[in-house]
Amino acid sequence: MKRALITGITGQDGSYLAEFLIEKGYEVHGVIRRASSFNTERLEHLYQDPHTRGARMKLHYGDLSDSVNLVKLLHNLKPDEIYNLGAQSHVRVSFDIPEYTADIGGLGTIRILEAIREAQVRPRFYQASSSEMFGKVAEIPQRETTPFHPRSPYAVAKVFSYWATVNYRESYNLHACNGILFNHESPRRGDTFVTRKITRAVAYIKAGLQDKLFLGNLDAKRDWGYAKEYVEAMWLMLQQDQPDDYVIATGETHSVKEFCEEAFGHVDLDWSKYVEIDERYFRPAEVDLLIGDASKAKNVLGWEPKVKFKELVRLMVDADVEHLEGKLAGRVKRADGRHT
Repeated sequence: MKRALITGITGQDGSYLAEFLIEKGYEVHGVIRRASSFNTERLEHLYQDPHTRGARMKLHYGDLSDSVNLVKLLHNLKPDEIYNLGAQSHVRVSFDIPEYTADIGGLGTIRILEAIREAQVRPRFYQASSSEMFGKVAEIPQRETTPFHPRSPYAVAKVFSYWATVNYRESYNLHACNGILFNHESPRRGDTFVTRKITRAVAYIKAGLQDKLFLGNLDAKRDWGYAKEYVEAMWLMLQQDQPDDYVIATGETHSVKEFCEEAFGHVDLDWSKYVEIDERYFRPAEVDLLIGDASKAKNVLGWEPKVKFKELVRLMVDADVEHLEGKLAGRVKRADGRHT
């Protein structure tokens, strides 16, 4: 049984990756930060499954700012694979807390790479890089050879981590890979990210519980894929004989406005009646257009996306509508005294 360690396991990608690896027969370990409230909602279904509970997935308290803890963890677990998904991952927020973003998203990667050397283990290492590194793009579409021009503290931290991973691969012969993932979404996306903010608002507006949705730049264009599919690409990178870096994308780009049109239209609403612009949500430096060329991933890894833009938007809207209906039904049951 292979053993994998995932930082950021409680996030969207981490939860999907944990599912995927458990299905592959892995023993999965995750690093979580200590908090006063539970933040493991995305993993609860794995704990409820008698086949995975306890024996196949274990969580450990830790933090990417704590190098001593990381060394101890790697020394004790001796994982076969490490997936570094942990970061302050909200691009707009990174302008408000740049130092923390750089510490966790940038130096955190160095701490793991150094922990690998200090613990004297030889796992295969995956670094979650980002299309945001391309920023003010030098070419369209963006591929592995496209120069980086980061436009946010988040992207700057990711560029640092990208080159740190390459440097440790070349300096210490580590099997270390960068996955340059373009935007990938799902019903598990955090509520403050623009895609989930839209689909959640659609559900609430349709139910008459919300009047308006405030957004920033509607003209920004992104290459949006399905997170559940993208975690397979992460795994495939670490199964290759030689480590390398790969762009993971759909090859399509759509604006935030198009996302609104599709999401509201799916429930027969006119988006323009509900969406308003709020300048607070604009970034100091915008990334106007991202679209990836995943030809290398297709040719080498045999990976290509199946879920495209319209299907992705609709499945996210359906999930949020269903979730809200479940919450409202629960309130009705409690109100009439049938379930207390």
